[in-house]
Amino acid sequence: MVPVILGRGRSEDVGGTPARVNIVAIAILLVSVAIGAWPMLDTGNPVPLVVMVLVGLVLMQSPRIAQQWERAVILRLGRFIGLRGPGLFWVVPFVDRVSSWIDQRTITTSFAAEQTLTSDTVPVSVDAVLFWMVHDAQKAALEVQDYEQAISWAAQTALRDIIGRTDLTDLLRGREKIESELQLLIDARSNPWGITVQSVEMRDVVIPNALQDAMSREAQAAREKQARIILGQAEMEIAHSFQEASKAYRDNPTALHLRAMNMLYEGLKEKGALMLVPSSAVESMGMGGLLGAAAMRQDKLAGSVPDSAE
Repeated sequence: MVPVILGRGRSEDVGGTPARVNIVAIAILLVSVAIGAWPMLDTGNPVPLVVMVLVGLVLMQSPRIAQQWERAVILRLGRFIGLRGPGLFWVVPFVDRVSSWIDQRTITTSFAAEQTLTSDTVPVSVDAVLFWMVHDAQKAALEVQDYEQAISWAAQTALRDIIGRTDLTDLLRGREKIESELQLLIDARSNPWGITVQSVEMRDVVIPNALQDAMSREAQAAREKQARIILGQAEMEIAHSFQEASKAYRDNPTALHLRAMNMLYEGLKEKGALMLVPSSAVESMGMGGLLGAAAMRQDKLAGSVPDSAE
């Protein structure tokens, strides 16, 4: 049997795992076959070849190759004797066994809490991603049966615990705080297994459609209320400006008269424009004569149009 390196945290005894050929073991087997074949060619006796093939099959159980990110857990007659790797290392055939290969790279695990009630009894579904790594391969191999499944369940139960202690508003607005709490809670549970949680990120928070509609209407009503408040404040500022302007015009009739002329000019500079002026403004601002002159000018302009056309 050719020694192989299996997936992270998997034992060599587990079947169905894609194999990876050990070049050193194959080289040992080929050398043994060559050594046995040489005397067989000279003498014609196949016994040396058979013996060397058996020796090669035994010796090829010894070399193992671990990748840079892997650590091999070695058991000698069922007792832990240490970690090996990365690179080439040797074990005693039929005595030592590589119980598992531990991947020490950063690993991502998706987990979710579906239809979990918040503290204000709102059912929500939350999806999150956990970033973690094995910092102690010995503990990961010896302290927990399947550390990948254990960290997944620990993350899911911690998420449900956090949701149950948080109301919906804090869940939607305080994601960073919840992610920090989740990281601390999961890390506290997984540290005895030799696992460190680097970060937790919430991907999505799903709430019922009826509640989404209600929240949308509430937000729209809040925006309309704020718009009306802003409009009222603008009206107050405009009224205050007019009040200050009236004080300036009260003691300066000339300025008031000039303002009246400017208003008429702005209103009547377009041909055919119509301007409505309150009667009180005509009396207080002295606009009677100005309005008459403007009306005569408009009549003159209106009468000149057919003459030019002719």
